[in-house]
This record gives sequence, structure tokens and C-alpha cells, in this order.
Amino acid sequence: MTSHRILLVDDDVELAQLLRDFLTRDGFEVSLAHNADDALRAVRDGAFDALVLDVMMPGRSGLDALRELRRESALPVLMLTALGEDIDRILGLELGADDYIPKPCNPRELAARLRAVLRRAHGDASEALTDLHNGPIVLRAASRSVSVDGEPITLTATEFDLLALLLRETGRVVSKERISQSVLGRPLGPFDRSIDVHISNLRRKLGEVIDGESPITTIHRSGYLLRQLGTPA
Repeated sequence: MTSHRILLVDDDVELAQLLRDFLTRDGFEVSLAHNADDALRAVRDGAFDALVLDVMMPGRSGLDALRELRRESALPVLMLTALGEDIDRILGLELGADDYIPKPCNPRELAARLRAVLRRAHGDASEALTDLHNGPIVLRAASRSVSVDGEPITLTATEFDLLALLLRETGRVVSKERISQSVLGRPLGPFDRSIDVHISNLRRKLGEVIDGESPITTIHRSGYLLRQLGTPA
């Protein structure tokens, strides 16, 4: 079994080494960087499967690095955020992070979150994926690609799996709890806004279709629904 190559970025050298040692014992191949500039250089020079990125670092922050990375790469990113810093988590997700974990983190939880992110990136979902379409939205399973009106759009692994779930359930309400379990691989927390932010990102990328409105409708206190848009042209 090939180990996944992870770049872990944190300015706390001792913590980074401890997390590297645990993840290495757990089967990952881990490289370290301790600032945003070194992290971006390493990503461009190396073939990593995922990035674990601390938000708070001296100089350029992890959010700055993520913003730059998303201009050129859909590499899966798991953000490390300070406990209680909800604004950092939301901003990280808005910038395209696949998930986050608060610090101090349990190394076992970090490994589990990483595996969930990697499963999404490699299409190893529990439900077998087939090509899906709804009106102008077309999802290709083999290439994990999406187009709207024939134009390709770039989605993160999390956004792709979220759209796939909504497409499979077109016209039916999908609860936040089911989305969290199916897409993020974890229960929905009581104050967790991750799903809302991923939905917002997906709406922005899909754009306004047919009638000038988003194809994704919020059903108050229930979840989200992808409207039936007819057949593609």
C-alpha cells in the first residue's frame, strides 16, 4: 500500500515534529515547513497528496498561503485553527480549504480527518459514483470533473463530493447531518458552519442557472435541495 505524502506546515517546530512522528507511525509520509513561503515552494516542487496548514504563523499567514495556492492548485487542504477562532475557520473554508481541525488537536483525530480528505480527493466514496447531470450541470465520475453549460469549473474534492450527493438527490432535501457524514466523514457539530460555507462556495461556482437563481435552495431547518433544472441542451 502506497503511503500518502503530506506537507505539514506549522511555525511551532516541536509540535510539527510530534505530529510528523505520529502521522509517520500511522502510515503517512510527512514533510515539514514552518512558514507560508517555504510551504508554497515545497508544494510547487513536490508531489504531495494533501497539505496540513496552520492558520496563525509569523509573516504571511496560512490563509495568505491558501489564497495563493487556490489560484493554481486544488490540492486537498486541512487547516489547523486556534480553538475558538471561528472566523479563521470560516475564512479558510471560504478560501477553499477542504476541512479544518482546531488546535490543540488529537493526533488520532488529525489522522482520521486527513484520511477523510484523501478519500474525497481520490474518489473513494462509500457510494459508487457514476456520471450525473441536471440541466446544464454535468459531473463526470472518471475524471472527477464538472462543467456548467459546457464550461469546466474547478471544485475542491469536498465541493465535488457535495455536488455529487446533491445531484444524486436532485429534487429532494438533503439534511446537513447527512451531508456532514457523507461528505466530511464526521458528525455535524452543534455550532459547525462548515457545510454552510461549502454550500456557499458551490453556489458561487455554479452561478445562476436558467432563471437567474442558484440551483441550490436552502430549506429552513431541514437542509439543502438541488432543483430539477431540466435536460441539458
